[in-house]
Amino acid sequence: MPVSFAELYARAAERKGGAHALESALPIPRSRDELAAIPDARWLAEMTKRVFQAGFNWSVVETKWPGFEAAFDGFDVRKCAMASDDDLDRLLSDTRVVRNGAKIRSVRENAAFLLDLAVEHGSAARMFADWPAETYSGLLELLKARGARLGGLAGSLALRTMGKDSFLLSTDVVTALKREGVIDGPVTSRRALQSIQGAFNEWMAESGRGLTQISRVLALTVDR
Repeated sequence: MPVSFAELYARAAERKGGAHALESALPIPRSRDELAAIPDARWLAEMTKRVFQAGFNWSVVETKWPGFEAAFDGFDVRKCAMASDDDLDRLLSDTRVVRNGAKIRSVRENAAFLLDLAVEHGSAARMFADWPAETYSGLLELLKARGARLGGLAGSLALRTMGKDSFLLSTDVVTALKREGVIDGPVTSRRALQSIQGAFNEWMAESGRGLTQISRVLALTVDR
C-alpha cells in the first residue's frame, strides 16, 4: 500500500510554503460537460502541437503555431483525414510548419483516429470526457495503440492541457512514485501503468481529489 495522501500533501505543503500556497498551485480540471463541448478540431490541434513539440524546441512550435493552424485548415478533422499524399508532401516545403515528414503524416493519422472515435462515441470529445479516472491508464494505452506518436508524454500532455483529469508522468512524478515504491523501473510497461493507476485510485479514495491534483502534489514533494 502506498504512503497516505495526507503525508504526501503535508510534504508538498511544507515545501510550497503552506497549505494555502499549495492549494493555489493545484489546477482544476474541466468538467465532463465542458470537455465534451470542445470541438474535435481542438483535440486534433492539441495532439498535433504535442507531437511536434516532442524532442524539439517548444518555443519554435509556439511561434509557428498560427502557421500550423492555417496550413492544416484549422485542424478540421475531416479535411485533415482526407488529405492526400500530395497534400502532405507539399507541406514538406511549407515554411509555416516544422517540416518533419513523419510528424506531418501523424496529423492525417490522428484525424482518422478521431473520426473513428466519433463514429463509436458520437464525438471524440465525448469519449475523452466520459473516460473514468479509475481506469485512466487504459486511455493512455488507447492513445498509444490507436493514435500516431501519442505514446509517452505527447498524448498525456495533450489530455492535461485540454483539461482532462489526468496524471502526468513527468520526471518529478516518476521520481516520487519510485521513492514511494509504487514502481521500480520504467513507466512504459502495462504492469507499471497498472501499479501507478492502483496507487492513484487509493489516493483518490482517501482524499476525494482527482488525478490532476494528486499528480501535482506528488511532483511538489520532490526536491529540485
